[in-house]
Amino acid sequence: MEIEFTQRAYKDLEEWKISGNSKALKKIRELTEAILTDPFSGIGKPEPLKHQYTGKWSRRIDREHRYIYEVRNNTLYVFSLRGHYTP
Repeated sequence: MEIEFTQRAYKDLEEWKISGNSKALKKIRELTEAILTDPFSGIGKPEPLKHQYTGKWSRRIDREHRYIYEVRNNTLYVFSLRGHYTP
């Protein structure tokens, strides 16, 4: 499966790297591996999003931040890695 980051997701990842929050970076790596294995179950409490975000899924990075993604045509699209439900 290929992985594509939106500009927002790439910026979020860079912000995590700059922050030095190794726990969050480790969790993002673990979530990515889990999504590649099974996009709709596993760690991070996968949850389908509703309304304008239909088709996208969310997993918990930590209490405050969510990993927002969609799997389509054998590609993982990552929309955001910071904040709460804002792809």
